[in-house]
Amino acid sequence: MSSFSAKPVSLLPSVLGLHSVVDMVVATLDIRDPYTSEHSHRVAGLAELLAEAMALSPEQCRLVHYAAHLHDIGKIGVSDSTLNKIGKLTAEEMAEMQAHSEIGAMILSKNPEFTLLAEIVRHHHERWDGKGYPDGISGDAIPLESRIIGLADAFDAMTSDRPYRAHKTHEWALEEIKKHAGSQFCPECVSIFLTLRAKLKLNQYQSSKRAFSHHQANVRHHTLMHSQRIRSMPTRH
Repeated sequence: MSSFSAKPVSLLPSVLGLHSVVDMVVATLDIRDPYTSEHSHRVAGLAELLAEAMALSPEQCRLVHYAAHLHDIGKIGVSDSTLNKIGKLTAEEMAEMQAHSEIGAMILSKNPEFTLLAEIVRHHHERWDGKGYPDGISGDAIPLESRIIGLADAFDAMTSDRPYRAHKTHEWALEEIKKHAGSQFCPECVSIFLTLRAKLKLNQYQSSKRAFSHHQANVRHHTLMHSQRIRSMPTRH
């Protein structure tokens, strides 16, 4: 028996912490798309802040935090030509981009312990009015954790520098979110999020100053964060 195979099994970790798994997955995404990785870290902080303000249990707050870190992991399955495109996405490319929520859920569902995370990630782009994706569910049918992450996702997208525009101010983004309460966003989530104005100014939620090397796709707020389904997404196995 070789010295390698003779090593005792006790050298292998019996349990790998969830946060360690999340860190490894996010690090993998960071290699592919540094913007998305940094965005996910900020969204995790924002989403957890909102979850705590909504008096969710500590366990739910942790679930929101982990799911927010992983909400864009499905972009690993989006082609380089779409993810890195310079210029406006076509309808077909937008549909491919929208498939990232399904892809992310599929990846996470491979581990039975991540079932709840997979469901939350799948639905983070659903809209309160039922015009979101991938399933077009509406209102309370959307998991609360997904509604929280969707709002935090939109806020960070608007207040972050993008290749095609500078970031919007916090006040501008909050007014935009308020305007779309009851259509895109859960009204209860919006109401509580608006009470967090002062906390949202903390440095950890400011736009990253990291230079963009890629992720140039010209997906503006009105076409992505307010996006409706382009078409029914194909089922992925």
